[in-house]
Amino acid sequence: MTIVHLLERNAREWPNDSALIEINPDQPETRRVTWHDFELVEPSVRSRHYRREITWAVFNEKANRVANMLKSHGLGKGSKVAILLMNCIDWLPIYFGILKTGALAVPMNFRYAANEIQYCLNLSDSNMMIFGPEFIGRVEEIADQIPQVDLVYLGPGCPSFADDLNELINESSSLFPECTLTEEDDAAIYFSSGTTGFPKAILHKHRSLIHSCRVEQAHHGQTREDCFLCIPPLYHTGAKMHWFGSLISGSKAVILKGTRPETILQAVSNEHCTIVWLLVPWAQDILTALDSGELHLEDYHLDQWRLMHIGAQPVPQSLIRRWLKYFPSHQYDTNYGLSESIGPGAVHLGVENVRKVGAIGVPGYGWQVKIVDSQMKEVPQGEVGELALKGPGVMVCYYNNPQATAETLKDGWLLTGDMARMDEEGFIYLVDRKKDVVISGGENLYPVEIENFMAGFKPIKDVAVIGLPDPRLGEIAAAIVELVPGVDCTVEDIQEFCQGMPRYKRPRKIILAPVPRNATGKIEKPKLRKMYGGEGLVDSQNRS
Repeated sequence: MTIVHLLERNAREWPNDSALIEINPDQPETRRVTWHDFELVEPSVRSRHYRREITWAVFNEKANRVANMLKSHGLGKGSKVAILLMNCIDWLPIYFGILKTGALAVPMNFRYAANEIQYCLNLSDSNMMIFGPEFIGRVEEIADQIPQVDLVYLGPGCPSFADDLNELINESSSLFPECTLTEEDDAAIYFSSGTTGFPKAILHKHRSLIHSCRVEQAHHGQTREDCFLCIPPLYHTGAKMHWFGSLISGSKAVILKGTRPETILQAVSNEHCTIVWLLVPWAQDILTALDSGELHLEDYHLDQWRLMHIGAQPVPQSLIRRWLKYFPSHQYDTNYGLSESIGPGAVHLGVENVRKVGAIGVPGYGWQVKIVDSQMKEVPQGEVGELALKGPGVMVCYYNNPQATAETLKDGWLLTGDMARMDEEGFIYLVDRKKDVVISGGENLYPVEIENFMAGFKPIKDVAVIGLPDPRLGEIAAAIVELVPGVDCTVEDIQEFCQGMPRYKRPRKIILAPVPRNATGKIEKPKLRKMYGGEGLVDSQNRS
């Protein structure tokens, strides 16, 4: 059984039931659909925003057309097809179309700069990339340098250096291209990074994907009556693996393009969503809007909303306590995982354990967990060690990186790089991060990468980037900058230099001060965290 078989089952048993809905509050509803030969459910006349809906049958037909297009290009088992798209209703059919050929799907972070896109395409040995209009400029920069990658474009106004997906799809069959798939076939490559910020390509088999379906349904009990609101980017394992609960149960999901509090509540209300996965900033914004009186719960139909769960970053205990005051009937769960463990659910709090908010929880469905020392020996209860995971969702390897694989996989156990302890009831708490990663608004920021960039500014003598607590984003990246003696340089000058980095990587706080280093030349980041308020910021960490 693979997730491809689940899609085929849904299309066969519930062909006319809604599968996916896309909502863009900032897009007029007059926008035409991309693939004009598919019959789509018309938007409600009462809706002022762009809304598009497809059934399970149409979802499956789209995937089949993508698969047949790929086969006509000679792609199949062992091929790799990258996806560089913003969230849209076509994202998942494209993903499934790739899998239906036996090829590997390679989702790409839409925040990647051009050089990062090129690096990841080369690292993953990608044969083709399907990209959208938001990325024309970045892809054009590298098009001549990646001749081995076929470029296929989804959207209006196809650039000259790419083929038009619409035209290719219209020439392709809507019938399932026969391909024998098992759980032991390779399925996907996702990207992660170490503390240096250089991406690693994470290889997963189909067994990881189908296991994440089972985990999600076991934890949150999805039925065909549920409706999942999906807001985070689909390239991220967290968003997609939570949606797998909809796939396995045959229930509908809403892809919402927007994170404003009123946008989220309106979508929950209008689409009768029952399950919502939020990041900490979005939950904080909803609470702030309710506290200020900007939003009023009585203006929305929310009685059907049964579960709110959070992942991808530290979750303040105070946030959940505030949330449950406004939504006392909600079930709540928090989910911990990594891309190396196919996203969320390797450890989870459990909806029945709200009293233990602050812990990341207990081993998830089908998962084993232990806390170990540097020799892989379990530490005594209550002591701190590295969190290790084992289960059907563990990656095969870091693709094309045997050294990193050997450092991370030990006898089937995945070393997470997170330091944790277990209490007397078996609940796990994260207390520190072995890897020097700042998680801000659900995105991983890599201090060494930021430090290396900032070191290129001549007035800077030394720089250290750390994570500092932030009530909305969980953490922010702060740069402690030591200037060259006597130089005339301001914080504004440094901020101007940092404009050369992608926006999400720029430090949100710059502190002009000495950078302490130990006798071996290493930056003393624990000292900096203590000096500037970074200690004790982790109530719970959930890396999906």
